[in-house]
Amino acid sequence: MQIQDRNSSPQVTEVLNQVKDAIAASQDYLMSIQYPEGYWWAELESNVTITAEVVLLHKIWGTDKTRPLHKVETYLRRQQREHGGWELFYGDGGDLSTSVEAYMALRLLGVSIDDPALIRGREFILKRGGISKSRIFTKLHLALIGCYDWRGIPSIPPWIMLLPENFPFTIYEMSSWARSSTVPLLIVFDKKPVYCCDPTINLDELYSEGIENVKYDLPKTGDWTDIFVWLDGVFKFAQDYNLVPLRQESLQAAERWVLERQEDSGDWGGIIPAMLNSLLALRALNYEAVDPIVHRGLQSVDNFAIETEDTYHVQPCISPVWDTAWAIRALVESGLKADDPRLVKGAQWLLDKQILDYGDWAVKNKQGTPGGWAFEFDNRWYPDLDDSAVVVMALDQVKMPNEDLKNGAIRRCVRWMATMQCKDGGWGAFDLDNDQNWLNFLPYADLKAMIDPNTSDVTARVLEMLGTCGLIMDSNRVQKAIAYLEKEQEPDGSWFGRWGVNYIYGTSGVLSALAVIAPETHQKELKKGAAWLVGCQNADGGWGETCFSYNDSSLKGKGDSTASQTAWGLIGLLAAGEATGEFFKTAIERGVNYLLKTQREDGTWDENYFTGTGFPCHFYLKYHLYLQYFPLIALSRYQRLLT
Repeated sequence: MQIQDRNSSPQVTEVLNQVKDAIAASQDYLMSIQYPEGYWWAELESNVTITAEVVLLHKIWGTDKTRPLHKVETYLRRQQREHGGWELFYGDGGDLSTSVEAYMALRLLGVSIDDPALIRGREFILKRGGISKSRIFTKLHLALIGCYDWRGIPSIPPWIMLLPENFPFTIYEMSSWARSSTVPLLIVFDKKPVYCCDPTINLDELYSEGIENVKYDLPKTGDWTDIFVWLDGVFKFAQDYNLVPLRQESLQAAERWVLERQEDSGDWGGIIPAMLNSLLALRALNYEAVDPIVHRGLQSVDNFAIETEDTYHVQPCISPVWDTAWAIRALVESGLKADDPRLVKGAQWLLDKQILDYGDWAVKNKQGTPGGWAFEFDNRWYPDLDDSAVVVMALDQVKMPNEDLKNGAIRRCVRWMATMQCKDGGWGAFDLDNDQNWLNFLPYADLKAMIDPNTSDVTARVLEMLGTCGLIMDSNRVQKAIAYLEKEQEPDGSWFGRWGVNYIYGTSGVLSALAVIAPETHQKELKKGAAWLVGCQNADGGWGETCFSYNDSSLKGKGDSTASQTAWGLIGLLAAGEATGEFFKTAIERGVNYLLKTQREDGTWDENYFTGTGFPCHFYLKYHLYLQYFPLIALSRYQRLLT
C-alpha cells in the first residue's frame, strides 16, 4: 500500500473497513458518556497523597464523621504495592513521600501499627531514609499533627504580601498553582498550629535514625543556594522574637486574598492543594466549620471525590472543559456533522464557560482583556492558554445557530492570547513572563514547580490553533513563536513535553503546529521530528514513554506502549507527512494496527500508565479520557488520508 497514492487495493479496503469499524465503536462510546448538559468529563487520577491529605484535613476540622472516610482505607490498601510502598505513578517502584502520607492516613483512620499493610509500608519507608528524607510538603502535613517539628519547615515571611508591584519580586512571580497554594500557607507557617486528632497518633516509628536523633536543619547544597538556608535562619529568628515587620497587616492581606479568590462553587484555584491550604489557613485563623466560607470550601473538596461501593478517593483537579473540547474535536474529525445537535450542545456549554473576568494574569499583563477558558467547571481567576487554544479549535469545527456570537468569542480569546505571549516568543500556561527560576532553589520549593515559563507544547498549541482555524495574529508574534520552537528542538529532533509525558507529547504537538503554520519554511524541523518519532517506535507498533524520562533524558521515547502515546506518535507523523509529502508508511501502519488490535469490544482502550504531567519528576496524572479521544483523532486522520 502506498499512502501517498491512496490506492484502493483490496488490502487498503480491508484496512479502511477495520478503521471505520474502530472509529464507529469509539464514537459510540464517547457519545454514550456525554453528560445531559452537553459536556464530557472523566476521572483525573493521581497518586494517593491527595486523598491522604484530605483525610488529614477532615480530622483537623473534625468533619471526618460526616464523610465516608472509612472507604479510604480500602482504597489505600488496594493502592499499596507488593514492595510495601505506594507509587508516584504506575510502575515507579514506590515513592518515599507518597508512602509516608499513605501510612499517616491509615494511622489516622485507626489502622493498627501492627497491621501487616503498615508493617510492610514501614519497612519500605525506613529503607528509603524515613520521614527525614521526605519532601517538605509531606513534613508540613505531619507538623500539623505534631508528627514533625515546625523547626524543620522553611519559613515564608508573610510580608511578601505587601511588596509593591514594581518590586523585583512579588507573589505574582510565582506560578499560579504555587501562588494559590503559598498565600494561604503564609498564615499557616506564621501560626505553626499543632492539632489534636482522633485518634491521636505519632509516627516515631518512621524515623530511620530514631526520633531522638532527628536533626531539623534544612539541607545545604554547598553552593550559592545555601544563602536561602541562611535567610531562613534570619526569618526564624525574627519570628521567635516577634520582630517580623508588619506581621498583622501581612496576615490580614493574605486572608483577604484567600477570601477574594474563593469561587462561587467554594473552591480555590481549581486544584486540591490550593483548596486544602486555604482551608488550613482559615482553620489557623480560628474560623468555624459551620462558617459559610468554610462549609462551601469543604463541599468543594467533596465535589472532587469519587465514591464507589467500597472506596473513596479524591482527584487533584477536574477537567471538564479540557475533556469536552478534545471530545468535540475527535468526534468532528471522525465524521460527525458539524451541526450535530449533540456537538452543538457541547459547544454551547463551552461558550458559556468563557471567562470574562480579570484574573491574576492581569497583574503583569496590563494590555489584555479577558476572554480565555479554564480547565475546570469554574475558575475565573486562572484561565490558561492550553485550554483556550483547544476550545477555540473545537468551537471552530462546530456550526452553531449563531455563528457571529461564536466567532466573536473566538476573536476575543485570540486577542487575549496575543497579549499573553512571553518575551522569549513562546507562551506559558497561565501567566506572562513567569520565569524567575531562582524561586525553584528556595528550601520551600523542593517540587521545583514555582514558575510557569513558556513551553514548547503550549506554544505549539497556540500556533496550531492559528493555523488550523485560519485566525489572524500579528505576524511578528507568530514569527517569534516559531523561532522559539526552532530554538527548543533537541539535537535528535524531539521537543520536551511539559504537560504530557514527555518528548512524544511535545514532539507530536510541535509537529502538528509547524505542519499548519509553517509547512514550507520548516521542512527540516518537521522531517527531523518525524524521524525521531519513528526511531522510538516500539516493536509492537505502539509508542510509550516512561515518566522517568523527566529524570533521565536517555529514557526519552522509551517505555511500554500506551494508547494515548501511540495516538500522539501517529498524530505527529501524519501531520509531518501531510506537510512534507514524506510519509513514514510502515511506521504509521504499524501504529494504526496497534490501536486496532488493542481496542476493546466496547470501543475503548485501556492503559495503566500515567501519561499526563503535573510537575515534572514530582507529580503525574492519568487522564481517563486521553486513551479514548486521542486514538479516535489518530484513526480519523489516518482514514482521511486513505480516502
